[in-house]
Amino acid sequence: MSKTKQIIEFPPAASPHFKMIDVGRKRPTRRRAIASGTITMNAEAFEKVKSGTLPKGNVLALAEAAGITGAKKTPDLIPMCHTLPLDQVTVHCALNDGENSITVYCQAAAFAKTGVEMEALAGANAALLTIWDLTKGVDPALRIGDVKLLVKTGGKSGIWVHPEGIPDWLAKQLPDTESLKGKKAAVLVMSDRAFQGEYQDKSGPVLVELLKKAGAEMVEYKIILDDTREIAESIRAICRTHKLDLLIASGGTGPGPRDVTPDVLKGISDRVLEGLGDLLRSESLHFTDTAWLSRMTAAMVGPTLVIAFPGSPKAVKECWDIIEPFLADALDKISKQGFAR
Repeated sequence: MSKTKQIIEFPPAASPHFKMIDVGRKRPTRRRAIASGTITMNAEAFEKVKSGTLPKGNVLALAEAAGITGAKKTPDLIPMCHTLPLDQVTVHCALNDGENSITVYCQAAAFAKTGVEMEALAGANAALLTIWDLTKGVDPALRIGDVKLLVKTGGKSGIWVHPEGIPDWLAKQLPDTESLKGKKAAVLVMSDRAFQGEYQDKSGPVLVELLKKAGAEMVEYKIILDDTREIAESIRAICRTHKLDLLIASGGTGPGPRDVTPDVLKGISDRVLEGLGDLLRSESLHFTDTAWLSRMTAAMVGPTLVIAFPGSPKAVKECWDIIEPFLADALDKISKQGFAR
């Protein structure tokens, strides 16, 4: 099958007014979203909620159950939402005594190709409406407001936080955006044409920016020829000189006669880490059907983890998105293996 979109286009006269986004080529990632909203009531109703003495029973317990149900039913209520395999939905109701209000927080999580923010928002709204339903007999002038998405993580956008800020307790639980802080890194690009000035290297700057954004200390960025001896000497020299934690080599991972990076790396390394290359190929199949042609790999050169990426900016970004969530943990584990620096 071609890597082009597998979709039948209608003739212009029959074009639909709406269409569901095709996520077939997106890679599943761990997604999480947290939404909140507040319902305000009079003092009498608030006290009855706190004491559990409303005629219809325990408001907060039922609201939590309703929030979970609401998140699960999202694609039934919102036409363009995909049906997602939710891994978890949690609902928490926080009572605000000074304002006679209840703030509902709904968290949704899934390993999926698209985000779960609509599930979190639907869950928060279902919980709020349930509180309304159980409380309206005491206070018919209830008010629901400030419903918003607080956080979403996963996918290409990484971590998104509401620009107006989030509660401190939530901020402390977010993933570290500078997971490679304190790690030394370098980028080595293998490209005959870029080295000879025939075109400007694009993959290297992408990698440099990604590593800096992750908090790594960039110590070198170098472009060299696709030459066996040059690659071997450059990798050894960079690792030895800078005592790196991580070196990413871009280019020379294809099936062509000049694509020798994996062969060189195998010859100069202490040990090859085949599993990382297998992971990159299997996950890259979400982007291209010919990912199996790539010879992406990784190896240890002394205490330095060296990863061989493809040479295109698009492939570099895709591969980075695959390894970034666990890269810092992998480097920490490697540093505990007893390597001499």
